[in-house]
Amino acid sequence: MIKRTLYFTNPAYLSMEHAQLVVKLKNASNKAGQESSREEEIRTIPIEDIGMIVLENRQITITTSLIAALIDNNAAVVTCDNRSMPTGLLMPLSGNTIQNERFRAQLDASLPLRKQLWQQTVSMKIANQGKTLKKNTDAECGCMEAWSKEVRSGDPMNLEARAAAYYWKNLFLSFPNFTRDREGNYPNNFLNYGYAILRAIVARSLVGSGLLPTLGIHHQNRYNAYCLADDIMEPYRPFVDQLVIQLMKDYPNEELLTKEIKAKLLTIPTLDVTINGKRSPLMVAATTTTASLAKCFTGELRKIDYPEI
Repeated sequence: MIKRTLYFTNPAYLSMEHAQLVVKLKNASNKAGQESSREEEIRTIPIEDIGMIVLENRQITITTSLIAALIDNNAAVVTCDNRSMPTGLLMPLSGNTIQNERFRAQLDASLPLRKQLWQQTVSMKIANQGKTLKKNTDAECGCMEAWSKEVRSGDPMNLEARAAAYYWKNLFLSFPNFTRDREGNYPNNFLNYGYAILRAIVARSLVGSGLLPTLGIHHQNRYNAYCLADDIMEPYRPFVDQLVIQLMKDYPNEELLTKEIKAKLLTIPTLDVTINGKRSPLMVAATTTTASLAKCFTGELRKIDYPEI
């Protein structure tokens, strides 16, 4: 079952009662401007149905018992900064019954294995970027297909960067000088928000598969607690890019992250993707990917299952 993503943008009090998330909206009022009744103020949602919660408003209060219950159910809790951009992620320390065994296999992974896994990751990322480019532009995409097949173990020729430069140069037709930059101009803000949600989805799946999201197969940053999530999300990025392109078409005069656009970006967990020849919600596909990665570390598999566009 696909888990729900909850997005709180107004002041609220969040607590837990009888395995239910209890939402009490602050200063709720009815049409006459009078204070609402208790029934109108309070909503409940089963905690077991929740996959992610995004807390945007700075006046949200959440109880520690609710946080513990969410983490026990492997729900990702995402917090936002004063610009309403996702910046924090709360995840469980233990998300799998054989976590110790998975941790040891991950820590003992040889350098050749990690390089092979990165080769697969980069190859699929470039392939998905090429298909996204072909779907949305008239740019020549043969080079992307060729690069995806030429990636070698560890990507020593850095084809990922070469493909990225070509991809971003040609993707946004109405912005010929677009540069992908986290601090850059529109539509970078749309991409940043979408990637933050995607990162939380992948991190959640990694923990659920008993893996340590800090220890990457390629990314190695001592200050980054989610290096592995940043690795594994790479082939998924083009799905976010496609959604952003569609939002730019649907809202041609809107360059800010409005509540409506954020709501659209929060549908990323439910996006349809194809993995192993079957259609699946992206959140479910991420679990398939991380489960296959865990088996690669233990030697049960040699290939990561990634979605294809």
